[in-house]
Amino acid sequence: MPRPRSLTPGQISAAALTVIDRDGLAGLSMRTVAKELGLSTMALYRYVQDRGELERLVVELVLGAVDTEPPPPDEPWRERVEVMMRRLRDAVGAHPEVVPLTLAHRHRSPSVLRHAETVLAILTEAGFTGERRVIALRSLLGYVIGAIQLEHLGPLSGEGTVAVAALPPDEFPYMSETARHARSVSAEREFIGGLTVLLRGLRPPPTRG
Repeated sequence: MPRPRSLTPGQISAAALTVIDRDGLAGLSMRTVAKELGLSTMALYRYVQDRGELERLVVELVLGAVDTEPPPPDEPWRERVEVMMRRLRDAVGAHPEVVPLTLAHRHRSPSVLRHAETVLAILTEAGFTGERRVIALRSLLGYVIGAIQLEHLGPLSGEGTVAVAALPPDEFPYMSETARHARSVSAEREFIGGLTVLLRGLRPPPTRG
């Protein structure tokens, strides 16, 4: 590949994301990204300080795809929060190897900050304040992150579910039966079903009359 005369942050982050999608997070390095761009490793240092900066560029590329515009205000607050969580899952779930980076660099990403600000605004309008609002936001983020990792590392359609379904029912009656049902649950249905359960459990404090 001919060496580019100059590189933009977008080109560098796209190359880094290509490396991660292909080789996993462990494959990300200045050397592998430079190779992807057709550069020497030393030449890449003219544009990026270190791997940490590469990681931040990747996080912003992935999270920059999240639509942070508030859903229509006339919808119930739980439905609005669901829309925001689905947007986050769709963007990050397309690149599941990036999940650890989103946790490490989320406070530096303007996109994830805007997303969280929108979710917090919806929760506040619903009556959440103080500690209850903190726990609500963290619970939602924890669910989305965990769901993405489960779908990527232990999908219901994978070998693990097949193995559990084959367990002796006299020893593992609930595990084996549940796994047999799990094999027919799609990733989308699993995500929305779990999110619905979580949202039903989130309740703002009762209003004082």
